[in-house]
Amino acid sequence: MDNNQLLRFTTAGSVDDGKSTLIGRLLYDSKSIFEDQLQAIETTSKKKGHDGVDLALFTDGLRDEREQGITIDVAYRYFTTPKRKFIIADTPGHIQYTRNMVTGASTANAAIILVDARHGVIEQTKRHSFIASLLQIPHLIVCVNKMDLVDHKEDAYNKVIEQFEDFSSKLLVRDVRFIPISALNGDNVVNRSKNMEWYQGAPLLHTLETMHISSDINKVDARFPVQIVIRPQNEAHRDYRGYAGRVASGVFRTGDEVTVMPSGFTSKIKSIDTMDKVLDEAHAPMSVSITLEDDIDVSRGDMIVRSNNKPEPLQDIEVMLCWLNNEPSKPRAKYSIHHTSNVQTAMIKEVIYKINIETLDRVNDDKTLTMNDISKVKIRTTKPLIVDSYRENRTTGSVILVDDATNETVAAGMIV
Repeated sequence: MDNNQLLRFTTAGSVDDGKSTLIGRLLYDSKSIFEDQLQAIETTSKKKGHDGVDLALFTDGLRDEREQGITIDVAYRYFTTPKRKFIIADTPGHIQYTRNMVTGASTANAAIILVDARHGVIEQTKRHSFIASLLQIPHLIVCVNKMDLVDHKEDAYNKVIEQFEDFSSKLLVRDVRFIPISALNGDNVVNRSKNMEWYQGAPLLHTLETMHISSDINKVDARFPVQIVIRPQNEAHRDYRGYAGRVASGVFRTGDEVTVMPSGFTSKIKSIDTMDKVLDEAHAPMSVSITLEDDIDVSRGDMIVRSNNKPEPLQDIEVMLCWLNNEPSKPRAKYSIHHTSNVQTAMIKEVIYKINIETLDRVNDDKTLTMNDISKVKIRTTKPLIVDSYRENRTTGSVILVDDATNETVAAGMIV
């Protein structure tokens, strides 16, 4: 496996489940920490009277700021091993940070959900797992942490698996894995644990390094949202007219018959270009410029798709919406809706139901959306959007709503 593959994962767990210690342990044991960082943390640990290195300090610099009331949305950390590159989205655990988890997890391939072996599956575990399934994160890794505090007993681990499976059978998650760990002592994080010989699976880092993620991208539906039209006014490229953007899903090849949506005009792909070379094919998530054989009107916000596989143009869209703004929603207020490279005006026509994040029940009688609310709504747009359902395509299935007056992003949504 080459080292070019990037895995994004998010970590979630309730307060004091050991999330910071786990990330610290991953970075520390995989030798992903700079010497000077390490020395600073060793010094601080000594000052605080700890015996060893306090791994939580790698990530807890941000916690002090949170406690002072500075809102930190999501902290991203990067590390690399010989097998893969990683981006960790570390999201705060409290219920009032639901929106932060939605933000951090929206592009993740995997979610690590931490469960305290002593307490088992609690409300917060269910909430985070529900959001992970709502965001269609393909892989869930349930780390049963603090195994050292239950004498590394297999029974305690099995009990958590049983509780989680009972609950997760109602969720839409394809791949759930369980790992018994002690983040504090490093059991099964990077290195296999000698204290839990009964566990035959791989440690966490090996699981992250070998997890098959290339099939997470939709390779069937070819979608290319046009971001900009390139017309260089120079001698060498006098007649060049390229449509630049990022392939959202699927594969495009030279000679493919394509349709430009929403106009419906068809043509064939003449060339696929990058800055320095001409390609035979392009796939997600490559950024390229496509030229067509026919001179048809294409502009930003249009989508090039394969003629035999078209998405639906819709003006009435059902969306699972997470409200991100301090200001509550106003009935029939107008917002800008951003979908791929397309921006239209839209309004929330109807709030179908809200989800009680505590119990995951549906609430039918409360129609005002306030910060962190997750709800199913009907949105009406001025012109049709070229959409897929979020379950099939995370790029063409997601939208954000922006308040034109303040330019703030008020909500993020997944098309049902």
